[in-house]
Amino acid sequence: MNILVTGAKGFAGKNLCESLKNIRDGKDKTRPELYIDEIFEYDIDSDAGLLDEYCSKADFVFNFAGVNRPQNPEEFMQGNFGFASCLLDTLKKHNNKCPVMISSSIQATCIGRYDSDYGRSKKAGEDLVFAYGKKTGAKVLVYRFPNLFGKWCRPNYNSAVATFCNNIANDLPITVSDRNVQLELLYIDDLVTEMLDALENKEHHCTFDGIETVLDEKGKFCAAPVTHKVTLGEIVDLLDSFKEQTNTLVMPEIPDNSFAKKLYSTYLSYLPKEKVAFPLKMNEDARGSFTELLKTEKCGQFSVNISKPGITKGQHWHHSKWEFFIVVSGHGLIQERKIGTDEVLNFEVSGDKIEAIHMLPGYTHNIINLSETENLVTVMWANEQFDPNHPDTFFEVVE
Repeated sequence: MNILVTGAKGFAGKNLCESLKNIRDGKDKTRPELYIDEIFEYDIDSDAGLLDEYCSKADFVFNFAGVNRPQNPEEFMQGNFGFASCLLDTLKKHNNKCPVMISSSIQATCIGRYDSDYGRSKKAGEDLVFAYGKKTGAKVLVYRFPNLFGKWCRPNYNSAVATFCNNIANDLPITVSDRNVQLELLYIDDLVTEMLDALENKEHHCTFDGIETVLDEKGKFCAAPVTHKVTLGEIVDLLDSFKEQTNTLVMPEIPDNSFAKKLYSTYLSYLPKEKVAFPLKMNEDARGSFTELLKTEKCGQFSVNISKPGITKGQHWHHSKWEFFIVVSGHGLIQERKIGTDEVLNFEVSGDKIEAIHMLPGYTHNIINLSETENLVTVMWANEQFDPNHPDTFFEVVE
């Protein structure tokens, strides 16, 4: 299958092209029935003659080309309607009736604040494509996308999320006029998933109730089924918590497929080089070091413990706290003894055979570096963050 992507250097086009390349090159094996031969990338600076060649060979067309912020309002119609017309005329020239997807906008509803030159130009492009499909019999897929966000989105352009992520990541000011303003947002990976579904003839259809998308398999329009409705205030609060993570080490709760998860991935993509790496506080003494790595809101914390040769650490127990000790380098012995008994559980551990050892509540425990030359490196997880006011930690030697 040969695929033409117009607007290939833009935000959506670039993300789609890179995903298509991964499938083509065998790096992404999640769609085994999707075979991709050539990917034709066309953008505003491409040789105009290439469009003719690509339209003659394409088996599927994704049209992401468009104008968002022209210098003159007249450019909306030229960029959003004029190019679509040129594209369809070129396909007709070659009698190529392959499927055509067009990237429109919710603003094409032209309702309320969306009644604008931009919205009308998008609506004209939609009507043109629908008429083309009716006349030629070609399959057309018209998507009215809401606000998009994700990696590679240009800040200070047409995405508040991109601007907020960029500015907060780079310690620049942001302006929020009304925290209660709600946005409907589509994450770029969810958009790409829908585009790949469309390639496999599995696109999702919809109708519109005003500006609200209503999924409907008989609908005239198409839609990505997963979007998120969030307020500006919620977005900024999440981003502020992400920024603080390097200071507090606390990772907010980020459920799978949640908006928070997608926003955090987006935020990270805007970090400047000097923030990609950040220092951790190593608590060092003659025995070695102990460093907190990561804390979670509801699932405890991770740490790394380094013991010098011959050193014993621990010698304490907990009422309710439990832990995992995972030796990743060196050779050691972990011992545990139930309080009030003499029975000792011994676990010889090594970075050559990585395993997790439970530190049991009510058992005093230690960890001994058996090597005379190498440090013992242990990754530790505790089910709760350390609270200095209620440490639940009591000294007692194992034996």
